[in-house]
Amino acid sequence: MRKIFILALTLILAFVSCSYSQEIKIGACIYRFNDAFMLRFRNAMQAESEKSGAKISIADGQDDQNTQDAQIDEFIANGVNVLIVNPVDRMSSQPIIDKAKQANIPVVFINREPAPEMLNSYEKAYYVGANAEESGTQAGQLIADYFKAHPEADKNHDGKIQFIMLRGQNGHQDMILRSKYSVEAIKAAGYEPVEIAGAIANWDKLEAMNIMNAFLMSIGPENIEAVIANNDEMALGAVEALKNNDYNKGDANAYIPVVGVDANASALEAMDKGEMLGTVLNDADNQGISAVRLALALAEGKDLNSIGYTITDNKYIWIPYQKVTRGEK
Repeated sequence: MRKIFILALTLILAFVSCSYSQEIKIGACIYRFNDAFMLRFRNAMQAESEKSGAKISIADGQDDQNTQDAQIDEFIANGVNVLIVNPVDRMSSQPIIDKAKQANIPVVFINREPAPEMLNSYEKAYYVGANAEESGTQAGQLIADYFKAHPEADKNHDGKIQFIMLRGQNGHQDMILRSKYSVEAIKAAGYEPVEIAGAIANWDKLEAMNIMNAFLMSIGPENIEAVIANNDEMALGAVEALKNNDYNKGDANAYIPVVGVDANASALEAMDKGEMLGTVLNDADNQGISAVRLALALAEGKDLNSIGYTITDNKYIWIPYQKVTRGEK
């Protein structure tokens, strides 16, 4: 009888132990999988989740908010412990927060920042990203530094920089701030920036290439002194268009400086070949790692100061940008 009691007690204790060490389930939503930067972000989240012993399920929103909303509903219904959300439309973040709040599930937004009043509406809502103003400033500085080192880049010698701006998604805060502050940085360096053409290219390489081809035909490459793109994919699209017009292929007399943001592998390769001037590192690895660590700490009720990243205003983790020029990795 004593042996039976001891065995039963052992089983009970084992069950209690297992219940406390239950695997944390993370439901992660990405606005679309076909995005080079978000691929790096996803890989970092996956690796950190596996390292931490958590189970992460990542859904492709296919750039459709209705699709993503349905995915969030399914994650909640399936009992995830925490959500990580890269919203298709950042202005649709409030309904996502409301659903998480109703289910008492923490939610960590990534890459696309909800408005402060949205985050403040739920004590378990947070944001992980990078300061887009900083990336715009650094992109503009890359252009200004190039013109200081290469006075001949001012083709018409008017002291102005005639540039093309390739913008990301309409309404995206990164598009707005990168565009604005890249121009401000050029002004701060003592140049007068003149946007001779610009367009929304939705972060997409092919779309940017087609737009740039049209600009080259209508404006003429001889009248374009620089290209500023809100991300590397669009910068690479511009580079392809320039190469199609026998520019940026190694001839110093047929070169237009192009800058982007993200420091993805293709951009670094283009820089090594001399096809692209520079980029700004958007640290997807640290953003992905910090998002998972924050999500796990929230799910487990742990001290948020223990995750290895600084949380500001009780809501934000900011990962710094870094300028990258040719030869740097």
